[in-house]
Amino acid sequence: MSHSTTRTTAALGEAAHDPVPAIAGIPAAPIAAERARPAAGPFAPVAWARANLFNGWLSTAVTLALIYFIARWAIGFFDWAVLHAVWSVPQTDAGPDPSACRDAKGVGACWAMIGDKYRFILFGRYAYEEQWRPAIVIALFIGLYAISAMRRFWRKELLLIWIVALTAIGVLMWGGVGGLAFVPQDSWGGLPITLILSTFGLAFAFPLAVVVALGRRSTELPAVRMLCVLYVELIRGVPLITLLFMASVMFPLFMPEGFNPDKLLRAQVAIILFAGAYLAEVVRGGLQALPKGQYEAADALGLSYWKKTGLIILPQALRLVIPPLVNTFIGFFKDTSLVLIIGIFDLLLAGKVAITDPVWQAYSTELYLVLAVVYFAFCYVMSRYSRGLEQEFRRTARR
Repeated sequence: MSHSTTRTTAALGEAAHDPVPAIAGIPAAPIAAERARPAAGPFAPVAWARANLFNGWLSTAVTLALIYFIARWAIGFFDWAVLHAVWSVPQTDAGPDPSACRDAKGVGACWAMIGDKYRFILFGRYAYEEQWRPAIVIALFIGLYAISAMRRFWRKELLLIWIVALTAIGVLMWGGVGGLAFVPQDSWGGLPITLILSTFGLAFAFPLAVVVALGRRSTELPAVRMLCVLYVELIRGVPLITLLFMASVMFPLFMPEGFNPDKLLRAQVAIILFAGAYLAEVVRGGLQALPKGQYEAADALGLSYWKKTGLIILPQALRLVIPPLVNTFIGFFKDTSLVLIIGIFDLLLAGKVAITDPVWQAYSTELYLVLAVVYFAFCYVMSRYSRGLEQEFRRTARR
């Protein structure tokens, strides 16, 4: 056996024992090498803090200063909101006696105001003895959101669940059947109004946005494209308050005599049109970001326009725009509070009316903190869910 053959055999033997073989000096199995790397130790947070918060004297100084100011604010807030707070006040024949709150003014919060007015804040002018009905409506909305967020329920039956639940919500809010007293829409208010406006607004605006986005990209129907462009640019060129005023004041002037839809319905239509225009631009961005090869591949399969759009184009485009879509959803959920301008008793207006009571006029800070927590809870859940959904789709695409 020649010397060259011996060296080749020896090299092959070393490669067989090498856990990560190399070709021309480059590892052939980087994934295996990555897996073989030892996991981070129990002090990984300390290492992260050292690398990101205390990396140099300037970074350390800024971090310590921020820690000092945040800790000082947190201690002060805890002292005001918990330690020196007034949680209840004595009741008299004339109503609550806020003397304890006045004594703690500037030192502690007066949460007794929330305890006295929470039912009006949540349910507005809804009949007091019937407020169990809007309470069930709030629970139904939250249940619908929870079920719709679970992917195992993403089937045709989910549409039936929504129809049944929304029918039950309408029966509970209006009444007039099954022994329930009739309650007109003018008496609705509080959190149910906010959930109704946001849920129906986004539920109807999203399909409208998809149709408008597809119409705006149409090359075979220029008239449809121009109509969609006109709609989007016109709606996006005016603030939502303008549309709400037009729906509340000007719309009835153009209707036949005797035909005057409810103010809540008119506000709902204005929100749908406004949200549809903004969502249409988000969807159009996803359609334009999709590689042209996806369109060509669908055409090569001989699919019709609607099958190509529904099975290939739209699912991929919507995955690309999950963050801006949810950002728009969150924005419009908060924008529903603008209906207070036209006198609809949403959550924010109910709170503003609650503190007009002379007894509690001095404690608006506590009210707005509670309202901020309610809005933050809904928006934060939407944000976290979208982040999880985005990561799940990303993992699925990598497989």
